[in-house]
Amino acid sequence: MKAGLYLSEKYVRIGQLDKPSPKRNEALIKVSFAGICGTDMMIYSGKHPRAKAPLAMGHEFSGVIEDINGEDPRFQIGDRVVVEPTISCGECPACLSGNPQVCEALGLIGIDWHGGFAEYVAVLLHRLHKVPDSLSDAHAALTEPVAVGIHTVRRSNLKVGDTVTILGAGPIGLIIGLTAKIAGAKKIYISDVSPFRLKKAASLGLAAIDAKKDNIVEVVKAETNGIGADVVFEVAGNNVTAQQMIDVCRTQGQIIVVSVYKQKPIVDLASMHFRELSLTTTRCYHSTDFAAAISMMASGEINVTPLISHELPLEEIEKGFEYMLNPETSLKVLFQPNL
Repeated sequence: MKAGLYLSEKYVRIGQLDKPSPKRNEALIKVSFAGICGTDMMIYSGKHPRAKAPLAMGHEFSGVIEDINGEDPRFQIGDRVVVEPTISCGECPACLSGNPQVCEALGLIGIDWHGGFAEYVAVLLHRLHKVPDSLSDAHAALTEPVAVGIHTVRRSNLKVGDTVTILGAGPIGLIIGLTAKIAGAKKIYISDVSPFRLKKAASLGLAAIDAKKDNIVEVVKAETNGIGADVVFEVAGNNVTAQQMIDVCRTQGQIIVVSVYKQKPIVDLASMHFRELSLTTTRCYHSTDFAAAISMMASGEINVTPLISHELPLEEIEKGFEYMLNPETSLKVLFQPNL
């Protein structure tokens, strides 16, 4: 059994990793499922600014506690858990104000420390959440992206009956759509260039718009009597959607930028100024969002089954990254390190 995918000095490859020994206040986790996200794609291509070799990647993962070094009444050996991968300093102004998700020194398991693309990983006990019996290991591995969606919608001013537009139908865009529906959105439009992802969006009850064929701004304006969307979520991260998010938003509406732009976008601030648009950004999630994600998946309020496009053994992880490069065949790729 190959033990993990790690970042070497020159390239990413499958290789043997030593089974870690948990330090004080850590648990040894036998990984059940781990998922690829956009950040992992950046690391895989060598473009992430913080990830340094050698590194076991992966920050979306569930597992079982095999050993504990320390005392924590919440956990015992054999517990099924999911890992909240953010680690904050606890001392900066953001942390002291109760917002560790924007910690000045925020780190992430799988980027700054070894993560879940391995058979075993040692994790601080306070980063663990127990998985309810009604939530599968595979679904639990998606807690992190679901928490991103929940936090994003909570950052918005979305009200019952509002019209929503989402630019980008990847996993996060779809999760935002599902969450916005729960929050009371009346109509949710979502655009993308991938027929595969648009078909998935339509199956989830979202109004899917093919950006190759139709102009999302014209469609939404036509269906809202020229008004536009009350809340716009930008999840595609390019100059086209940076303009669309402004044009499709109603006067005095709100734009939430979810994307991490790889290049500085051109933003029409004058248009925003004249119509008093509000621009809000979002980074990741608070622990309360993470707990809500577990609860809402366990209750069935959020069903992530349609988002899982592939489940592979860890030995085929490089194939999984190839799948992720093609939006016509993939959404969320999961690995099972311990088959």
